[in-house]
Amino acid sequence: MTGLELRRIGLAIGGTTLIRDLSLTIPPRAIVTVMGPSGSGKSSLLAYIGGYLAPAFAASGRVLLNGADITRLPPHRRRAGILFQDALLFPHMSVGANLGFGLRPGGSRAERRARIAAALREAELEGFADRDPATLSGGQRARVALMRTLLSEPAVLLLDEPFARLDADLRQRFRQFVFDHARARDLPMLLVTHDAADAAAAGGPLVRLPHG
Repeated sequence: MTGLELRRIGLAIGGTTLIRDLSLTIPPRAIVTVMGPSGSGKSSLLAYIGGYLAPAFAASGRVLLNGADITRLPPHRRRAGILFQDALLFPHMSVGANLGFGLRPGGSRAERRARIAAALREAELEGFADRDPATLSGGQRARVALMRTLLSEPAVLLLDEPFARLDADLRQRFRQFVFDHARARDLPMLLVTHDAADAAAAGGPLVRLPHG
């Protein structure tokens, strides 16, 4: 089975059950959206998939990626890329160095520079390698964050409300930019949001979490 598969995921904290017996399958290039109010467990679900769920949570269920059970693997071995609300670029690094941080180990210096340059072209940011991230617009920062994630060669893309801080016009354009680039790499996508417009744009199955 290729893609992301969740089998009977359960999440609870402090005696409160947030998610119970959630199962879903996301094939390559597809998007499943999880919606719910703050505190319903949306971001915690992504944290469980990515392997960085806080110890305070009780969790159960299995996570499979391209047929392999990754439930017990450390985060760096799961190949789960994630985008957050904030771009989270390193302020002490140039744009190019931020992108280079996403590259997996290996390859010559020239090969790594070529991959960074290609990512900048793909993001329509040619010539920005030496720029300070603080000089970028919100949309430019978001594109750099996406390309850094994609350079790590993930096998799934987790989207933790990455469009929430953008204005309406930019949100629509960046949302399509993310979906198009992930689909070009055959990635399954799991989007969590409280915005119905995000769910409509994703166009795939919708899961609603009731708790808040």
